[in-house]
Formats: sequence, C-alpha cells, structure tokens
Amino acid sequence: MDCQYLPLTSTGQFSSLFLDYINKKDSLTPFYNRFPDVAAFGGQIADKSFDASKRQVLVNTLERQYAGIANKPDFSVLLQPNTFTVTTGHQLNIFTGPLYIVYKLITTINLARKLKETYPDYNFVPVYWMATEDHDFAEINHFSMFGRSYVWQTEQRGAVGRMNPQELKALFTQIPEKLALFEEAYFNQDTLANAVRYYINELFGAEGLVCLDADDAALKRLFAPVMRDELIHHRSGELVQQKTQELENLGYKTVIAPRDINLFYLDDQLRERIERKGDGTYKIINTQLKFSEPELLDILEQNPERFSPNVVLRPLYQETILPNLAYIGGPSEVPYWLQLKGVFEHFQTAFPILMPRNFAMYVPAVSAKRICKLGLTPEELFQDTLTLKHAYVEHHARHALKFDNENKTVNKALDAILHKAQMVDPTLEKAVLAETKRFANAVARLEKKMRRAEERNQETGVRQLLAVKNELFPNGGLQERSENFLTFYLTDRQFLQKMLAVFNPFDYRMQLCLE
Repeated sequence: MDCQYLPLTSTGQFSSLFLDYINKKDSLTPFYNRFPDVAAFGGQIADKSFDASKRQVLVNTLERQYAGIANKPDFSVLLQPNTFTVTTGHQLNIFTGPLYIVYKLITTINLARKLKETYPDYNFVPVYWMATEDHDFAEINHFSMFGRSYVWQTEQRGAVGRMNPQELKALFTQIPEKLALFEEAYFNQDTLANAVRYYINELFGAEGLVCLDADDAALKRLFAPVMRDELIHHRSGELVQQKTQELENLGYKTVIAPRDINLFYLDDQLRERIERKGDGTYKIINTQLKFSEPELLDILEQNPERFSPNVVLRPLYQETILPNLAYIGGPSEVPYWLQLKGVFEHFQTAFPILMPRNFAMYVPAVSAKRICKLGLTPEELFQDTLTLKHAYVEHHARHALKFDNENKTVNKALDAILHKAQMVDPTLEKAVLAETKRFANAVARLEKKMRRAEERNQETGVRQLLAVKNELFPNGGLQERSENFLTFYLTDRQFLQKMLAVFNPFDYRMQLCLE
C-alpha cells in the first residue's frame, strides 16, 4: 500500500482549536498537561498512580463482562503495577459505524505497541471504552455500506448499551451481503453492549484490545465520592465554565456546555438529567421522580449504578477506574477535553495525554489508478469539486480558456478611449464606463462558454475525476465520516491488517492509503 500525506491544515476539514493544539500553539499550553509525543509518556507514567485494589476491581469486572467469550484477552496483566492503559471511546454505532471509529481503535492498538517498544519495562493495554450509557439513539442507529444507508428503528429508550439488539434481524433482510459475524453478535447477545464486545473481540481481540463497559455497579462505586461531591456542591460546572471562558477569550469556539449537575439518573429505559430545585430537592427531568438530598445520597450509597456521568464527568470517571495514560480522540473530542483540566486538578487526578486519532482516506486500486492517470495530488483532491474541475480542465486544455492577454490590450485601448471622451465632454465618462462593463461581462460569458465546450472535449477525464471525488468524498464529506469499514473489508479481508500496518499513532497528518 502506497501512502501519501497531507497536513491537516491543508484539508479545510478541522477547527482552529484542534489544529492549533496539534501544532503546539503556546497559548493552549495551560489547557493540557503534556503534548502527545512519545517522550512525554515517561513523565505521564511517573504521574499516574493506581492502587492494587482498583486494579482488582477492574480485572474482576472485565472477567465478568467477558464471561462466555472465547479467545478473550488476558486481563491478569492489569493486576501488575507496571501495566497501564491507553484508551479511546465511542458510542455503540451499529455494525461499527463510520470508518473513523475503526481508525480510533487501530490508533489505540498501535499506540500500545509503540509504547512497549519505547518503554519495554512497562506493559500497555489498549482499551475501547464503550459508551454504553449514552442515550442518543439517533447517532448510533444507522450505517452506510457501498453507498447505501441502513437504519435501525426501535421503541426502546434509555442507555443504548442496555437495548436488546434482536430487532436488528429486520435490518439484515435489507442487506444483500452475508454478515455472519454481526448476525452472531446481534442474534445471540441480550444487550447491545454484549453484542459490540463480541464482534470487537472477534475483530481486534487478537491485537490485545480490551472492551470496557463502565455501566457497572462495582466501577461506579469507585467513582461514588466524586458523584457525591457533584450532587452536593456542583463544582464541575463552574470549573469547566472557567476554562471555557478562557478558550473563548482566545477566540476559540468551544464544544461542550456544562450543567449545574453533570450527572444523569439511570434506570431501565431511562437516562435523564438531575436538577436541583430551589427548595433543595432533586428532580429527574421528564419524569415524576423527585428526591430529597438524603434520599438521593442514600440511593448513591446503595446503588451507584443509578448515576451516570455526562460529557463533563465521564472523562474523570474513565481516569478514576483505569490506570490510564492517554486518551485517543477525534477532532471534536480533543477540543472538549481542553475544557476539563480544571476538573482534574480539583479532584487531584492526573490529566491524560490527549492524542488525535489517525486520519485516513482509503483509495481502492481502481481509484488509485485513476488518480495516477489524472495526475492529481493529495492537495488537489481536497479542493471543492468546482475548483478541482476547473483546474483540471484548464491544465489539460490545448488552448488558453481565458482572454488575459487580450483583455490587457483591450483595456489599454478602453483607457485611451475614456481619456479622449473626457477631454471632449466629461459627462461621457459614465457612458464609456458602462460600455466597458458590458464588454467585460461579454468576455466573462464567452470564457464560460469556452470552458463548457472544453469540458465536453474532456468529458471522459472530467467524468473520471468526478467519480474519484465522489467516491472519496461521499455526499461531499470525508470518506471516514460516512462509509463503513465493511465496504472495503468484504472485498479485502486484509483491510484491517493493512491499516494496522500503515498507521503511526504519532503522525498527525491526513494519510491517503492507495492500493
């Protein structure tokens, strides 16, 4: 596989906050701990403390969650004090969702490998944090394969990880391809979380990837002191707002907005925000549930699994229950972590190294040959379609499509005419300028006609150009944000291994992978 690289700044696809972070802009230094280069992990290892009792809870939880799964990873290594994790997380998109989710997992696996090479005295376990408690079903209920979209319809509500995936049987009748792995996962597991764990283990378990479902009473109990503080004192919202204002003062648009209480109340078919009312009681919005402070704190004591951190506290929860060194995220995730450093400092928890995932565009052999034949560079591929087409036509035209030289000659003559007219009668200036404008418009119309004629002359090349553009940028967006990995995996079973082989977790560029 031939790989070509392009700076992310040249793609026009990423926010200024994200780009400035990966380009190490000085003004952003106060918002993170260490920049993600391989040398930074030595200090991160020294900072991360994680006691033996937490390790035991973690391993016991994983053993319980993987019960019945063959070829599961060896979790005992996590009991060792010299073992650390590197983590990525995402929602439980059906059939793995867009390509970039798979790219996040591969980046995390390769990071663990790279760290082992650099720090051989330590062990590094790649972790997929399954966002099982998320309740935004509309974000996970669809996927795109071979340009066609498939959607899961359900009446189930609440945390998606608890949903029963049996309803997906109806979706399989619409899919012409045989997807045995996903049939096995969705038809034989009772929750979406268990189904995702099953197929991710089949795809990446041999690479050492561990799936963690944090919707667990034992893990929540480790986080209960923070949740208690949040319910009583609501400090996290103020701390995040402080960092948010600092970022906005620097001219950046921020990603997340904190609440007064950054916790949800979680139960079957229910995940709703907790609000504190003026009379000191706590209301679960969109329900009839209402608790006094002692009642709610008693529920936390007895059933910590009833509480679910939102986007503000979830990262802190992750770092509380894992011996974690780094979080691997996308162009929206890394920026919102920059809003959270104050929360970590308040709770005296090491802030992880924030690493962008790998960014890639996979170019199948047929398209790769077309790109070579058309003479396109990576930079040109990221131009908008109209600019790209115009540049291609002009480059391959046998005759110039613009009257630049002719316009210079004519404009010189028009200037002379204007000068003479003004000498005869100054009021003629407007008439001459109007004729000059009409002439310029006529030339522009003629240039457009010549361009269209030349496009017809180059119809084959233009058609191939647009075919490549549409394949790599479906619906005008990045391939990795819409297409599913099955589009390529079903025709090449080595697809995942090829991407594992070419991704460098410390290379923060767009990577074009040409077959």
